[in-house]
Amino acid sequence: MTATQSYDVTAESTAPPSAVWALLLDAPSWPSWSRIDALESEQPAGVGAVRAFRTGKVVTKERITALEPERRFAYEGAENPQLTEYRAAVELLELPGGGTRIRWHGTYSARWGTRWFLRRYLRRFMQDMATGLAAHPGGPFRK
Repeated sequence: MTATQSYDVTAESTAPPSAVWALLLDAPSWPSWSRIDALESEQPAGVGAVRAFRTGKVVTKERITALEPERRFAYEGAENPQLTEYRAAVELLELPGGGTRIRWHGTYSARWGTRWFLRRYLRRFMQDMATGLAAHPGGPFRK
């Protein structure tokens, strides 16, 4: 039996949305600013593209479902050994004084025996993703 769970994390960058957006579209850059170890396969960024990433021994594939330039990057799990019905989005908001607020949120289903672990692990993992993205393009991130 599965149950729907979610995560919702934020980070702030001194970089403009255009710089943060460029990193989201550049899949080969992800290992330099995230906890992802390697890009296993790449398609050009576009709606419907499937990209595979490796973290440790686990390879996951994600399909891009929406691209709203410099505002919203959405994707869903195409292949994931731990999650089903995975849908996520990264939303960028330009801050009044400059910089970008990054909101990374998603929903997923997990088997009963893994729910508690995945809830804690994914929230921490995705916070690290948002924080890494915030810190990479424009220097230090803001909490």
